[in-house]
Amino acid sequence: MLDRNLIKIYEQSFRENREMSALTDYFKGESFSYYELAKEVAKLHLMFKEMGIEQGDKIALIGRNNTRWCISYIATITYGAIIVPILQDFNPNDVVNIVNHSESRLLFLGDNFWDDIEADQIPAIEAVFSLTDFHVVYEREGDKCTEYMKNMTVHYREAYPRGFTSEDIKYPEVPNDAICLLNYTSGTTGSSKGVMLTVNNLTGNVTFAMDMINPKSGEHYFRKGGRTLSFLPLAHAYGCTFDFLSPLACGGHITLLGRIPSPKILIEAMKQTRPNVVCSVPLILEKVYRKSILPMLEKAPMSIAMRIPLINTAIYSTILSRLMEQFGNCIEIFIVGGAALNQETEDFLRKIKFPITVGYGMTECAPLISFEVPASFKPGSCGRVLPGLLEARIDSRDPQNIPGELLIRGEHVMKGYYKNENATNAVLEGEWLHTGDMCTMDEDGTLYIRGRCKTMILSGSGQNIYPEEIEERLNNLYMVAESLIIENNGRLTALVVPDYELANTEGVDMERLPEIMEQNLQQLNTMVASYEKVANIIIHREEFAKTPKRSIKRYLYSAERLNLNN
Repeated sequence: MLDRNLIKIYEQSFRENREMSALTDYFKGESFSYYELAKEVAKLHLMFKEMGIEQGDKIALIGRNNTRWCISYIATITYGAIIVPILQDFNPNDVVNIVNHSESRLLFLGDNFWDDIEADQIPAIEAVFSLTDFHVVYEREGDKCTEYMKNMTVHYREAYPRGFTSEDIKYPEVPNDAICLLNYTSGTTGSSKGVMLTVNNLTGNVTFAMDMINPKSGEHYFRKGGRTLSFLPLAHAYGCTFDFLSPLACGGHITLLGRIPSPKILIEAMKQTRPNVVCSVPLILEKVYRKSILPMLEKAPMSIAMRIPLINTAIYSTILSRLMEQFGNCIEIFIVGGAALNQETEDFLRKIKFPITVGYGMTECAPLISFEVPASFKPGSCGRVLPGLLEARIDSRDPQNIPGELLIRGEHVMKGYYKNENATNAVLEGEWLHTGDMCTMDEDGTLYIRGRCKTMILSGSGQNIYPEEIEERLNNLYMVAESLIIENNGRLTALVVPDYELANTEGVDMERLPEIMEQNLQQLNTMVASYEKVANIIIHREEFAKTPKRSIKRYLYSAERLNLNN
């Protein structure tokens, strides 16, 4: 158990940074200082008390990332209650199931979500609040809460007759082993589970982020006055920890974009907000690389110049300057997580010295398992297992060379799945968490992800095939937007979604796509081992269905489901 406690960290941060900007809604233009944030938290605490909410009670939360989403979250955990953030991409039936399964008593939501939910579907919910201004949308019995919220100014003044001061920012004792977060995740298996995360789990992640130092400047990445642009879903553990919880712990300023925007809007926002820390999924960087950088490199003069050592160094510097300018010119660290980054993209960005790093984790670890700052990052890896916080082992006779399942234990590992003992026992063996990821690991704890245990294909000759590795190569080929490798009657088949945007740009006739994919197939099979050769490519006309963190829902695309065996 850690000595530090996240609730007390926030108590100190809100006091010490009271004049600093804390939260800004980019499109709405609404901002809260740390003092204003603490005042809003205090008001919600008064309401919780009036409603009879106790420590350990659950409060559900769904909506786009905005300032009141953040305030609701912080108010809940600093009260000692358990927050249940729900991804806004879940369908209404899933939302209802999660609210009921979690036994939440209160619900905060974006106004549009209430249109899809009937009150009798969520019988345990006593009141529903709007994330627009915290007004009561629905109250199950009477109008006690509605009247209380309407007269909040009066109640607030009665509670703080001398005014709200820094000394009033004082939160109850919430022990590190107390559950403070119930995170439901869809994963890629089609079944959601409620991950029980403790104050200790979040404290370990946040303090690790707070302690990270930029070796070039000697400053902390997350610091007082630091700037973070948040566009990942905060209901997901990755975005929540690094876009939200960590900056607030040290006086950083968070600008909220609402949800993942188009690259154009994102670049405009970066130029305006000039973040020093950016957290992203690979898709964003890969789009920038494919649409902006790659076409530039393939032009004849540039292509020739790139072969001349001294000139290509100058070209790299120019490209880096342009990229940094697009991203606001202040980025110190660009963290990629949530899925694997295309190796070609990573290699080029590191070649031009863009401050990129790749982290690895899972919701069950709140989420971080391995990480490394850009200066020490090993290409192709996902950083080192967090020293002092986690211990790792690979279930393999030769962990450095032969992939095996990664097992983790330590401060970040969840308590288990809520009301699901069977699922808990399936992944927790004593203190060890089975991650389900196949990895190798260097002597210094650096991890390399090879694939998921469940996606690994055993060839007829007994060789282990990791489809993600083949997909990475295929995704780099001409006119391929994304791909999936599946087993079909003992052979490998590639499902490919063509890059229709590129086809339109280059005026490629759609009837030529099968011919192009056949050429890609021939090229791909020269790049893989003999037992990894792909038998055929099938064009998939629509984008693959994805989880909120942009992982493909692989279970939807088996040969049986697609009737490929018939």
